Amino acid sequence: MDPLDVIDRALAHHHHDGTRLMQILRETQEVLGWLAPETITRIAEGVGWPRAKVEATAAFYSFFHLRPRGDYCLLWSDNIVDQMAGSQALMQRLCEALWLEPGRLSEDGLAFVHTTSDIGMGDQGPALLVNYRTMTRMTPERVDAMAELIRNRAPLASWPAEWFRVEDNLRRTGPLLGEAFAPGTALSAAWARGPEAQLAEIAAAGLRGRGGAGFPTARKWQACRDAPLEAGQTRVVVCNADEGEPGTFKDRVLLNSYADLVFEGMTIAAFTIGARRGFVYLRGEYRYLLEALEATLQRRREQGLLGNGILGRDGFDFDIEIHLGAGAYVCGEESALIESLEGKPGRPRLRPPFPVTKGYLGQPTIVNNVETFACVCRIAEKGAAWFAAIGTAQSTGSKLLSVSGDVAHPGVYEYPFGVSVAEVLEAAGVRNCVQGVQVSGPSGTTLTGEELGRRLCFEDVPTAGALMVFDCTRDMFEVARNFAHFFAHESCGFCTPCRVGTQINARLMDKIAAGRGSQYDLQELPRLHRLLAGTAHCGLGHSAGNPIFETLTKFRPAYERRLKSSDFAPAFDLDAELSQARQMTGREDRAAHLVEE
Repeated sequence: MDPLDVIDRALAHHHHDGTRLMQILRETQEVLGWLAPETITRIAEGVGWPRAKVEATAAFYSFFHLRPRGDYCLLWSDNIVDQMAGSQALMQRLCEALWLEPGRLSEDGLAFVHTTSDIGMGDQGPALLVNYRTMTRMTPERVDAMAELIRNRAPLASWPAEWFRVEDNLRRTGPLLGEAFAPGTALSAAWARGPEAQLAEIAAAGLRGRGGAGFPTARKWQACRDAPLEAGQTRVVVCNADEGEPGTFKDRVLLNSYADLVFEGMTIAAFTIGARRGFVYLRGEYRYLLEALEATLQRRREQGLLGNGILGRDGFDFDIEIHLGAGAYVCGEESALIESLEGKPGRPRLRPPFPVTKGYLGQPTIVNNVETFACVCRIAEKGAAWFAAIGTAQSTGSKLLSVSGDVAHPGVYEYPFGVSVAEVLEAAGVRNCVQGVQVSGPSGTTLTGEELGRRLCFEDVPTAGALMVFDCTRDMFEVARNFAHFFAHESCGFCTPCRVGTQINARLMDKIAAGRGSQYDLQELPRLHRLLAGTAHCGLGHSAGNPIFETLTKFRPAYERRLKSSDFAPAFDLDAELSQARQMTGREDRAAHLVEE
C-alpha cells in the first residue's frame, strides 16, 4: 500500500484531530513499520500542528520509532520476575540465532531485538512483544522455532497460536468477581437512586481509589461535579488502564473477562457527575485486548447502555473511546495521562489546577483506576452497606492482588482488605523460605520474611495490587538494581532531580555490582533517595529511591558483600564545595545540605 494512502487513511479515521495524534501515529506505524521524517511531516500537515510538536510526541514514547525497526521488532520484558524465569538467557539465545546484537537492527534490516519494561505478564513469563503482539511462556525450544520463522520471513499470522495465548490465571474470587453480572442492572439501580443519592452511596461505601494512593472516590467525584462548566464543555470520565507498575497485572484480567463491570462503572460515574464523554487509557502493552474491548463497547451501544438516551432516558448521553498508550510508565500519573490523551508527550502537569476542575482539554475530569470502576458497579448494584461490611474500617471492600515470583501458582487473587501477606502467599504456594516481598511494585514497600504477618490495607501496608515474592535463593541487591534501571528508563526528564537522580542511582548500583563500590556509595544512596523524595516533580521521582532505600535498610549484607574496600574515602567533598552557594542564597537549612546531620 502507498505510504501516503496509509497516512491519509489514519488521518481521516481520526478526523484530522490533533488530540488523537497518538492513535494516528500508532495506526500509521502498525502498517509502515516506523515513522519516517516524511511521515511525520505529512501527519503534521494533516492535523494542522507544527511539525516539531508532532515529532516531540512521537519521540517521547518508547513504542514509536523514528528509525527503522525491521520486519520483526522483538522486545523482551525486563521485569525482575521475567529475569528470574530466564528472559535474559532466552533473549541472548535469540540474538545468537539471528546473528545480531541487542538494541541494534540486523544488517539485512530483518529484525530488532531488545528489552522493554514490564509488559504485564509476570504470571506467565518469560514474555515478550513481537511487533507489539504479546507472547508468553517462552522456552528455548520456542525461541529456536521463532528464529527459524523469522529467517523465513513468516508472517505473524502463521506463527503457532498458542504462543500468543494469555491466561487470566484468576486463582481466587471474592465479593467483586465471585458472582455473575448482568449488564445494565447496576446502571438501572443508579438511575433509580438519582445522581446525588448515588454519590452519597459511594461515600457511604467508603470506596477509596484502587490505584494505590487510596483517595476517597466520592470526594473526587464531588469536586468534579461541583466544578463549573464553560460554554461547550462537558465533564469527562477517564479509566486509567495504564497498568505500568512492574508486578501488577490484575487490570489486565478485569479488562479481559470483566469489561462490562468496568464500562458500567464508568457509565454510573458519568451519570453521577454529569459527564458525556469517557476514555479508557489502555497501556500499549495490552494492544491485544483492543479489538475485544471495542466489540464490548459496540454491544453495549446496541443494548442501549452507551450512546444517546441510555436506558431509554432522554438526556442521558455518554460514550467511551479507547485510547491506546505507547509505552510510557509515567502516563499512569493522572495529569500525564491527560496530556497523552490530548496528543502530547505524557509529562505530569503543574498542579493546581487539578484535573477535577481543569483536566482533559480544560474540562472537569475524573481519573479512576480500572478496579475502582468495577467496585463502583458492584456498589450501585448491591448497595453501600454490603460493600462497607467487607474489609476493615478504613479499607472497605476487597482487593485484587497480582502475585508473581517464587510461588507455585502465580496469578490474581481477590481477598477482603485486611488479609495478611502470609495468607496470600500460602494460597499462592510458596515453594521455599521467603526472603522478601515487594508490595505494589518498585514504587511500593519491601517486606522481609519476618514481616509476613502484616495486613494489606490502608491502616498497615497499602497496596496497588502487586506482590512480587523472592525466596531465600534470590539476590535482593539485584532486585533493587533492576528497579533502579526501571526508574532511570521511565523518568520523563521533566525535572532535574528525577532526570539526573534516577540515572545516578542506576550507575551507583552498577558500580557496586561491578565490585567498585565503597561505603561512601552506600551512604550516598539514602541521600539521593531523600533528595528525590523531597524535590522531584511527581510521584515517579518521589518513589524512585524507595526500593534501594528499603533493600539497603533491610538487606544491607547483600550490598556490603560486594564492597572490596570498606575504608575508601572520597577526596572530593561535594557538600563542602556547595558552601559558597549556600552562603550566597542565605540557606543553611537541612535540605540545603547533601550530608546526614
